This record gives sequence, C-alpha cells and structure tokens, in this order.
Amino acid sequence: MPLPRSFKTDESFLEKLYVGAIGTKQVLENLGAQGHHPVVLERGSTSFKIWKAIKIKRIRVPDTLCLLCGRRVESRAKTKMEVSMSHSAAVQERGWDAGLEDNDLIALVHCSRIGPGALDWAASPLVQYVGVGALREAWRADLAITQRPKGAQEGFEIRITWPSAVASASGVVEQVDADHIRYRKDIGARQVVLRLSRAVGRLIPLVSAGDQVQLSQIVASVVPVTTTCACTGGATAEMYITMASSASLSDRYAAAKALGHHADASCTDALADLVRNDKEHVYVRLEAAAGLARRGEPIGEQFLGRTLYDDYLENRLEAAIVLGEVGTRQAGLLLVGTLRDPKQHSEIRAGAAWSLGEVGAREALPVLVESFTCLETVVKIEAARALSKIARKHLDDVIQVLPRSSSDERPGVAWALSKSGGFNVDQLLAALVDEDARHWVAYVIGTQDREAMLPQIEALAKADPEVYFAVTVLWKIIGSWVYGLEEY
Repeated sequence: MPLPRSFKTDESFLEKLYVGAIGTKQVLENLGAQGHHPVVLERGSTSFKIWKAIKIKRIRVPDTLCLLCGRRVESRAKTKMEVSMSHSAAVQERGWDAGLEDNDLIALVHCSRIGPGALDWAASPLVQYVGVGALREAWRADLAITQRPKGAQEGFEIRITWPSAVASASGVVEQVDADHIRYRKDIGARQVVLRLSRAVGRLIPLVSAGDQVQLSQIVASVVPVTTTCACTGGATAEMYITMASSASLSDRYAAAKALGHHADASCTDALADLVRNDKEHVYVRLEAAAGLARRGEPIGEQFLGRTLYDDYLENRLEAAIVLGEVGTRQAGLLLVGTLRDPKQHSEIRAGAAWSLGEVGAREALPVLVESFTCLETVVKIEAARALSKIARKHLDDVIQVLPRSSSDERPGVAWALSKSGGFNVDQLLAALVDEDARHWVAYVIGTQDREAMLPQIEALAKADPEVYFAVTVLWKIIGSWVYGLEEY
C-alpha cells in the first residue's frame, strides 16, 4: 500500500526553513562564545533557499561540527519550547536519530514571531543542549511520548516528545521539592508552580532554589538538559585523516569538511584520495574537492567542473552550490560558464546565478545582466537576486549598468537596485537616458522608503518633473492600506 502523499504550502515550508536557519545560526554563535570553532556540517542548515525543480537529498549529518574538539551538534529551532523530534516509522533515514551518534548533542533554540511575514521570526539567545545518548536511553525506557500527526499539512511525521517543564517567564527559583518547582517571575512577582509528576513518571529537576531562570528555559525533564557545552579540544588533523577512511559515511563526510580547514600536506593528500576514489559517495568527494579548490589545487577544481555536467541533476546543482562557497576566481569562472551554457538545465543555470551572488564578485555583473534576456524565468529570478547581493557591495557599478542595459535587461537591474537600497537620488540622475530608463528609475526610487528619500527628491523634481510625479504616485499607492490587500 503506497504511503499517503504529504504536502506543505510554500509559505509554511519557507517559514520552517527560515526558523531552522536562524536557530542554527544562534547555535553557531553560542558554541563560538563557549570556546568552540564551529563550522556548518550540513550544507544548507543556515539557509532558507528553496529549490523546487531539483530536490537534493544530502547525507544525514548533524548541523555543526567543532574543528577543535570534534563535537557534532544538531540544531532544533522550536516555536514552542519542548524536547521533541520528528520521526518516521516508515523511512529509516527519517528516523529521529538517523545519522546521530550517542555523543552528539541536540541544541534547542526557542524562536518567536515578531511580525506577520514568513520571515518575521527571531531566535532567543538561550541555547539548551541535550545528549543523543540520553534521549535514546529515555526512549528505550518508554519515557518519551509518541504523537501521531493531525493531517497532511504536518507531513505525516510522528512527533516524539520527552516530557519537560518549561519556564514561561524569567524569574528566581524559590523552592524545589519532590513534586513541584516554584519560582517567582521577575515581572509581576507572581509565583509559578510547575508540577514534576507526569504520565511517564517524575521529571528530574534541573534547577535549585536561588537559581535565576530565563524565559523558555527547561527547568525539569526526563533527560538532562544544560546551557553549557564546553570545548574540550583534542581533535587533530591526524584524527580527521583517520576518520576519512571510516566505514561510516557521516564520519567520512565530516572528515572531508574538517580537513578542508587544515592546510597540512598530509590533509591535502587525504582530500585528494577521497576525490580520486570513484567508489566514494559523490557528496563526500564534492566536500573534499571544495577543500582542495579553496587552496587552488587543480584536482579539486577539475572534479567540481566535471560534476557540473554529471548525469544526475541533483549532483550538478550541489556542485554549483559548493562552488559558491569556494568563492575563488576559478570557481567564479566555472559558474559563469554554467550560467552561459544554454544546454544546461534551467535550474542548474539558476543555481549558478545564485552562487555568483554568494561569491559577490563584480566580475559576475555582465553575465548576470545577460541572463535577463533568456527565456527561462527561474534563471532571470536567481540572476536578479544575485545582482541585488552584488549591488550591496558594488553599488556604483550596478547603477552604471542601468542606463547601458537593454529594455529586456533593465527590469532585473532595477529590481536589484530597489532591493539593495543604499543609494541617493543624485546617483540615479545619470540613468535618465531614455523613456524606458526613466520608467525604471521611477520604480527604483518609488519603491524606497518615502521618508528616507524625501530630503533628496528635489534634485529629481528639477531634473525630470515627470519621473518625480511618477515617484510620488508610487509612494501614494504603496503607502495606501489597500496595497497588497487580498480578497481572502
């Protein structure tokens, strides 16, 4: 019997990705503050980019790795603070602990909504850690609660929760006894009583009388939870070289990631061995190639270039994304060639455009602007997004492109300038070279904050009264309460 088809709306999926990304970034910051040297282990865990046409199925590894101690940490952003994990009883690779080792940690970060949009979320600075080994032990002892999904919107995944008590506000613990934790809120001075008795048994108190507690802090649970995660050091290049020949795929992938940060000749040799091994998983080879390409080793650059034309589209897209992370001149040239290749799949070309934006080099300007004349909308969209990122670094160069561009290219250039901002009206006056350019200058200025632009707008009124009028009309429309109003 086939599994039921699950789905999530684009906005819901984007929101979940964004919350996960800001949670992982908060974990990286917290680990760094505690003496670790954390790097992103799972590619994409700090990004909320969605690729629709090609789905990349990456190696299941924790989100972060400390290069100094080798500790791996999986980030879990929570809109409701609890010790919980999604789980699939049907697909082993989607099990709650797939790809995790007992000594790995789960980092819990509470995220709160700060506005109505899908990206209007903020992560709490409080990061709490729980060991995977402790979670497994409690799960095997039937101390966890399994909840079935309510419907397709939730993706049909099971939710496993390890019961806990969470502080609803900051305060000071006044009493801890066999049955309750009592603490007094900082604001309002009201006493809060949290019971320790639950259906699965008694929660273990994690605080003592006199302790200060924070909003969303787990104060009792069936598993140990802590806010500290000290770096013990001890992870050497030799350790990672040994890991590179491990039977575990996740170990070899982590080793490739770590060795890319070590410049020793022995590490370069280990990375080259991984790239040359055609029986190795392609994503391990890509990670090893990235480490080599960053130090200018031809073997890494050549492998990345070949993978851009792999038989499988997901491998091509991953190679394009990796090149954006490598960020060298040669990486940029490979991406430019891919973007200009009309025989490439449109999403691969779009991926190359996106990665050129990540590199942020002004040398990518010509090819990105050229892309606005292609037929595939997905390529034009990613080229515009990339150009907006480059405009934040090289604003004058992008502004100078606007008057020289064709009527097919100007919409993308204008959108990029509108999104990047940071310009003044005087900089755009030289772009008023023809009727089409005047339209797009009006759009660029009219989509900026009215109050910020008003002190500069007189220069436009003198130079071109019609464009000035169009800008004021745009401000009126965009500032109206009906702008963006939906029927539902």
